Amino acid sequence: MAANKILITGGAGFIGSHLIRLFVNNYPDYHIYNLDKLTYAGNLENLKDIEGADNYTFIKGDIVDEQFVKGLFAEHAFDSVIHLAAESHVDRSIKNPTEFLFTNIVGTVNLLNAAKEVWAADFSDKVFYHVSTDEVYGSLDDGGYFLETTAYDPQSPYSASKASSDHFVRAYSNTYKLPIKISNCSNNYGPNQFPEKLLPLMINNIKQNKPLPIYGKGENIRDWLYVVDHAKAIDAIFHHGKLGETYNIGGFNEWKNIDIVHLLCKVMDRKLGREEGTSAQSITYVQDRAGHDMRYAIDAKKIMNELGWEPSLQFEEGLEKTVDWYLENEDWLENVTSGNYQKYYNEQYS
Repeated sequence: MAANKILITGGAGFIGSHLIRLFVNNYPDYHIYNLDKLTYAGNLENLKDIEGADNYTFIKGDIVDEQFVKGLFAEHAFDSVIHLAAESHVDRSIKNPTEFLFTNIVGTVNLLNAAKEVWAADFSDKVFYHVSTDEVYGSLDDGGYFLETTAYDPQSPYSASKASSDHFVRAYSNTYKLPIKISNCSNNYGPNQFPEKLLPLMINNIKQNKPLPIYGKGENIRDWLYVVDHAKAIDAIFHHGKLGETYNIGGFNEWKNIDIVHLLCKVMDRKLGREEGTSAQSITYVQDRAGHDMRYAIDAKKIMNELGWEPSLQFEEGLEKTVDWYLENEDWLENVTSGNYQKYYNEQYS
């Protein structure tokens, strides 16, 4: 597959920055274009180590701007797209669903249209890879797993917007024969994650001796995957996955929210030199999120059997690495927890 010019959208974000780094370092013959709007969660500090690479270009822009996107494709004639740019926090989608509609649905359609027009003469050696979430499948009970064939049942404005974007990508494959791939991944964790998500939020609050807010009783279950392993899965699907196919990516690693926070408290107490049990005393229970899905669990056998991918880290090891990174990068954490984020935090958890 020819892939000399790859557009990666949302490359300054959490998952995107790890993917950009992997591609820039591992594929010197590719030129990687990083398109990011640089919203609250997009941070170019995430890519300081590769920003001067000869095969890397950053472009600031908004995928909701149709003419901008079309002009970008016309100018650079990208060979492939890996689309990660999205509004992704459920709480924010509950507060402002319209923003998620525009970014996640309209933005995706703008990219699809631009790719279709530029590649119209020849779809060979092209691929539009759409990165999605397991939340499109809805909520599981105590048994079973999400399969690639599981019916969609989104429960939040966020997951509804991602489900819609998935449907549009498949529709463009069916209607226009656009060469596409889709992946749906479970919860990611690791370095550079914006601290409104569970683990970096708790790490930051433990450091500052703040309350540790847990929705409801903390019994919601999620499947956790280290972000670098997700980037490697995307790499495998992009290069070796079948066109038109969907691949579920998961860690086979289910935890209740309350259990993961208790484990994190123990790790943080040890690393901060506190008596064990100190941080857990700050756990507080807050009103549950509206429409809070009870359980997500991915069956990732397809990508494991077809492409040979599997998670490289057990969760306890990944958590140690994650905590170490945040403790060693206090400046990064301070930079992203100021201004608008602090205002949002106060509104959400006051």
